Amino acid sequence: MQAFEPRMTAALFERWPDRVARVLAHEPDRAWLLTAEAGSSLGDLGNPPERWLDILPRYAEMQRGEADRARDHLLAGVPDRRVARLPALFDVLLAADLPIDDREHEQLRAFRPRFFDLCRSLDEAGLPDTVQHDDLHLNSVFIDGAQLRILDWGDACIGHPFASLVATFRFLEDVNGLRRGDPWFARLRDAYLEPWGPGLTSTFEAAFRVGAVAHAIGWLRQREAMPRDARDAFNEVYAALWRWVLDRAVNGNPSTLRA
Repeated sequence: MQAFEPRMTAALFERWPDRVARVLAHEPDRAWLLTAEAGSSLGDLGNPPERWLDILPRYAEMQRGEADRARDHLLAGVPDRRVARLPALFDVLLAADLPIDDREHEQLRAFRPRFFDLCRSLDEAGLPDTVQHDDLHLNSVFIDGAQLRILDWGDACIGHPFASLVATFRFLEDVNGLRRGDPWFARLRDAYLEPWGPGLTSTFEAAFRVGAVAHAIGWLRQREAMPRDARDAFNEVYAALWRWVLDRAVNGNPSTLRA
């Protein structure tokens, strides 16, 4: 399911050698990848929010640069979660056996018309679908000397770029204990948006909510690829996380929510 990762990582390294893992060798047909030592993860350092001020704008620049190559990535097997596909994928998610209770499932069902409206608003905003890491958290960013490098692209997709911060914000809540409405969320959002241009805060809000659903769709894809006897264990591990992403989809992101 993640066999695209070596080819994708090598392509990104060729074009962005200062932002991703240094690829020493790769064998796409065997899905093999050999990278250089990447240093210490942000997790090793306690996930300091200020380091995200450094990496997020540079990641956004890379996303902008990769937008014209989105089709190449799709042809190379990177999962397709472009905004235009998400309404149909939402219905797949809605029909799935999710580890949520009946009330939460009904809440998700009631969110369907709003989700479709949010997808339409993102289409109208005109930002391109591009590379979206979808697992951008403290254990995916490494400090390599003076460089910050993004590793572990196995959960990546082609989708709305702003959805990338769903995972980033979730771990800042879970690991750092930042509460809803903490000023760090708005600071990091604005640092990420700076390379994209002004006036995109409302677009980010829509993209975060849509991206939370897309994140859950990615988990569903992972679960369905597992042997049947492993799916219950997956549900147990991810039950709280399903609830987190679905809550953020329905209610909004931590930079706009209040404690």
